[in-house]
Amino acid sequence: MKLLLKVFPAGHFVISALFVASAALLIAFAVHDLWRLVGSEVDGAARVQGVLNAIALLTIAVATLELGQTIFEEEVQREAHMAAPTRVRRFLSRFMVVLVVALSIETLVAVFELSRSDPAKLPYAASIGVAAAALLAAWGVFIKLNRSAEELEPEAMEKAKEEDAVVEDADEGSAPAASAPAVPAKKR
Repeated sequence: MKLLLKVFPAGHFVISALFVASAALLIAFAVHDLWRLVGSEVDGAARVQGVLNAIALLTIAVATLELGQTIFEEEVQREAHMAAPTRVRRFLSRFMVVLVVALSIETLVAVFELSRSDPAKLPYAASIGVAAAALLAAWGVFIKLNRSAEELEPEAMEKAKEEDAVVEDADEGSAPAASAPAVPAKKR
């Protein structure tokens, strides 16, 4: 069983590295496309279309990079156990921020693109924006409902904060502070 617990972080590390590599490739593709636009002799509409395509690639790259970073930090660095409501909320919150922002940018890109090429398809672009808004609202409800679960486990919240402090100290290059005994959270 202990061997299996060491295999999962290694698998998460590989997945995280693949996300980062994929993001790097998407960024390279966007830079390549933009560079081709600079040297080409295409009309203004084609240039705008090329820039919008690059923005779409970069948006996906940011989401991919953030997902890779989140997996690395939560599953490899912190060796998080997803049973604690605090960990679940933090992991989902980081992912949802990226997803909602990416969908919002994609909505803008689709609106600009479709308003020039095929205005009849604008409702499809609007549906992406509605999906982003629905995700944002559902995320808010999740956080509100999850807070009560966190109050039932104040020890898990304290342990998560202590682990965060150790990881942040290690990220800054300083030695981890000696961990003080956890002070139980006050009950309301």
